[in-house]
Amino acid sequence: MRGEILDPYSKIMETLGFPGSELLRRILSFLMDEEEARVAAALPGSVDEVASRTGLPVERVRRVLDGLFFRGVVFPRDFKVRDYFRFARDIIQLHDATLATRQLDPERGREFAALWKEFGDKEYYPKFGQLIKATGMKVWRVLPAYKAVKDSPDLLPCEDIREILKANSRIAVVPCSCRTVSRLAGDGCRYTDESKTWHCIQVGRGAEYVLERGSGVELSLEEALKLIDKIEEDGLIHTWGNTAEMSGRGLTVNCNCCSDCCEFFMFLKGANIPVTKAALEKSRWQAFINEEKCKGCQTCVERCHFEAIEMHKPEGSRKYKARVIPENCFGCGVCAVGCPEGAIMLKAVRPPEHIPGAKT
Repeated sequence: MRGEILDPYSKIMETLGFPGSELLRRILSFLMDEEEARVAAALPGSVDEVASRTGLPVERVRRVLDGLFFRGVVFPRDFKVRDYFRFARDIIQLHDATLATRQLDPERGREFAALWKEFGDKEYYPKFGQLIKATGMKVWRVLPAYKAVKDSPDLLPCEDIREILKANSRIAVVPCSCRTVSRLAGDGCRYTDESKTWHCIQVGRGAEYVLERGSGVELSLEEALKLIDKIEEDGLIHTWGNTAEMSGRGLTVNCNCCSDCCEFFMFLKGANIPVTKAALEKSRWQAFINEEKCKGCQTCVERCHFEAIEMHKPEGSRKYKARVIPENCFGCGVCAVGCPEGAIMLKAVRPPEHIPGAKT
């Protein structure tokens, strides 16, 4: 056959940056049989081009690509027409698209999650952790919890999760791929239960993708804002692209992360990097604690994802009080939202230009 690829799995593994990985081969084999892998390895291209490269009938190629699209393996240029496809752009997109779905059969889902967890622990997380360590990259930015900053005159639209949602035409929600792995692998999450409430919000083209694929549920703006309230109550961290842009190509997902499950934190654990070195840019905000109001309950210590709050005994006090470690604080506001005494507030400690492209 013309242009036949003898070992399509190896070609795909090399493209994803993990040549020779037997663990990744097992994941790919779970997702695709050999014929499907041949088709995927012949991408990018139109249905006709892939048929020519593989020697398979055009209609057969079309069916294969449609099947891989619904599994989260390949991505069409036009979600409805689906006549030109590419493979997942990197291992992160393959992970998220194949796991952030409601279509996983429970038994096979557990097997699939176990494959991803083993690959993550042994190869994926350490590799990306070392990349973060070497480059110090900050692709995503922490957004402050809306409830913690809603009354501040310093709040900018580009750091207000509610305004970001309002700036996008379509909104959808899918299961968080990271917490799906933790749940199905039996580890669970101390912050929330993804099987009961989904927390990964897709907007714009991202929403169109998950809705066309059937892996997510569309939300009205009102429903999305209610979900934001629930996310903050659960103690999850809002994240967004590290830019002042609020919509557009490339800005398609609002991840709501936790240190128990999410890849940003798993990368650090895989390379023994302190949690304060996460590949997340800090928000412009920082937590401040009113010691007079603080009762020493330690709720904030338990909710903090960044080891940014410690207990200490102020001079002259009979009780231990919470204290912020400024250099560790990412300004997510999870502590402030959860404080039963209202003893914590966020203050803007960085200028607007801290956010790339922000207008002063």
